[in-house]
Amino acid sequence: MEINSDKVIYFKAGFFVINQTIACTWIVMAVLCVISWLATRSITSGPKISRWQGLLETGIAMCRSQIYDVMKIDPGPYLPFLGGLFLFIFTSNVLESVPGYHAPTASLSTTAALAVSVFIAVPVFGIMKKGVIEFLKNYTEPSVIMLPFNIISELSRTVSLAVRLFGNIMSGSLIGGVLLMIVPLFVPVVMQLFGLLIGTVQAYIFFTLATVFIGSAVAVSTGTKNPNKRKEEK
Repeated sequence: MEINSDKVIYFKAGFFVINQTIACTWIVMAVLCVISWLATRSITSGPKISRWQGLLETGIAMCRSQIYDVMKIDPGPYLPFLGGLFLFIFTSNVLESVPGYHAPTASLSTTAALAVSVFIAVPVFGIMKKGVIEFLKNYTEPSVIMLPFNIISELSRTVSLAVRLFGNIMSGSLIGGVLLMIVPLFVPVVMQLFGLLIGTVQAYIFFTLATVFIGSAVAVSTGTKNPNKRKEEK
């Protein structure tokens, strides 16, 4: 059994290589595109909506609520990025039960790319909210002496994001594969179900940590009224 899906090559032409990680990432992208099309093809604001639209609205409401609970500001500007992260990781992990599929999040290259995207998003959102000078002052607080330590903290938490997600998903896939070879059917099935739970939890943890990091960068007041609550009052 191949542990590293990056080494499973499906196609190679010179420097152009398609491995199992890339192929499964494309599958996740295709699944998300199909679900998005199903959810929005007959979208309406009326009282009667499709099941797909209901599912979409429920997911958006949950993400908005979680972002507000952490950041205490309007989640609108951050929802596309953070919600996209959650949907990609969640879908990648849930599809693990499909035969022949290997979760891209079980590859360090994928989790590193996700962590780097958060690493880049933190200063981008921070600068958009506070400006360059005000944002950079965060790295010199409470004193200039803390500058190198704050930079190291940014780098270390990026590494932690990547390794945490990779380790949990890869270990779950590996244990399930080993059990499938050495024990009867029912134990691996239970492990697969447990793996789905772990995958969902890991998607939520990654989403929440990314929200916390971005929230600390924008550093806004906690007195903002919940935008979701305003909509309900109307």
